This record gives sequence, structure tokens and C-alpha cells, in this order.
Amino acid sequence: MSTPNTSTARGGAGASALAGDAPFLIGEAMTGGYGKGPDILHACTIAVNPGEIAVIVGPNGAGKSTAMKAVFGMLDLREGHVRLDGEDITHLSPQERVRKGMGFVPQTSNIFTSMTVEENLEMGAFIRTNDIRETIEQVFDLFPILRDKRRQPAGELSGGQRQQVAVGRALMTKPKVLMLDEPTAGVSPIVMDELFDRIIEVSRTGLPILMVEQNARQALEIADKGYVLVQGANAFTGTGRDLLNDADVRKSFLGG
Repeated sequence: MSTPNTSTARGGAGASALAGDAPFLIGEAMTGGYGKGPDILHACTIAVNPGEIAVIVGPNGAGKSTAMKAVFGMLDLREGHVRLDGEDITHLSPQERVRKGMGFVPQTSNIFTSMTVEENLEMGAFIRTNDIRETIEQVFDLFPILRDKRRQPAGELSGGQRQQVAVGRALMTKPKVLMLDEPTAGVSPIVMDELFDRIIEVSRTGLPILMVEQNARQALEIADKGYVLVQGANAFTGTGRDLLNDADVRKSFLGG
């Protein structure tokens, strides 16, 4: 996969520079938190373009998932804005953002355990009025194990298979961008590698992917673009390769 030729940058300004003049999806200079609580994000910027995998990494409590949820409209921003395909969607609800083209896979409670795999996929297409059978087949081509288990309750699947159902369900809306919050949480290293392979395959169709990951080194290895957050702010921004090669990033966040 090609990687943008961009040097590692520090801070929020670097994030804007890496994103370019008109990113397909951008949460720019986002400051805010939950309800009336304190701000968790501080002028945080993240962005992704078609065909790219952008990952958000950082220590526990850095605001990674909060940044993702801010882009998806799950908390109010005091400052900053979110744009999708040139349109300002800052004040839209998450449901409205789904209709605009956002596919979001939360870390937990992301499938209907009592429903079959196929029923989960059908539920993912709730906003569509056209024939969804072709899209279901595309999901089964991407995740062949789901075709084999299409009649099985999703709650009986392994953790990795459940994540495949969750990603497949998000793809059923035919989104313009796919957002994944900790897609490899709680799965084995082998399953993590398989999920990353599938994520790469999805990105090669041109679909932008924005992902939060705890497995920072592995995520940066597949990333076109990386954002390291610390205390809700951009600490380092660059290509995945640049961040992996950055001595400060390696020492502080990748174990040397």
C-alpha cells in the first residue's frame, strides 16, 4: 500500500498539514467533552481521504475513542468542526451522519447476539430501500466464514467472527467512510492479523477507514496516516512508516 510522502509532525498544526487542503473527512481543531464535564479533546484534528487507512493511537485515557465519537457526533464540540465530503456536519446527530455516509463500528455492543449473522447484516441496511442481496454477497466474499455461519446466532460466534459481523453490518449501508473503534480488542494475535488484512482489503476499494487502536505498532504498520494523541491533543502526526521510525514515538508509545 502506498504511503503519503510526509515527514513526522508534532502537534495539531501538523495534523492539518498532513490532512491536506480538503480532506474527505476531517474533525478539525475539536475541543469538547461529554455533557457539562471538562473538555477531553483540546484542538484535536484527525482526517482521512479515500483509499487511506488513518489510525488514532496513544496511551490509555488519551482521548482516542472520544475523538472518534466526536467525529461521529456523540458529544458536543465547544470549538472546531467536522466536514464530510466538503459538507459541514458538525451539528448533525449520529443518525443523520449515518445517512450522510458514515459507517461506525463501536468497540462493544456492536452486534445483535440473538439474531443470525444474516439478520445482523440485514439490520445494517436499515436506511436502504433498494435490493441489498448484492451487498450481502460482497460482505460474504470479504468474510467467507460468515457465509458458512449465516444461519447461526451471532452470539455463538468467536470474538473475531463477531467483529467481522460488526464490520460487515456497517458496510451494508454502503458508507462513504468506515470508522472502527478498537476493532481488535480482545482477540488473539492471529485473529488481529486477519482482521487487519480484511481492513486493508476494504481500503483498497477506495473506502476511507478511520480506526482507533490499542495495538499501536501493528496498526501503524498498515496505516497510511497516523495520529498519536496525548491528553486529548495531537502529539505526533505522520505517515504510519514515519511514526514507526520516529525515536520519540517508539520510546514513548511503542516500547522502544
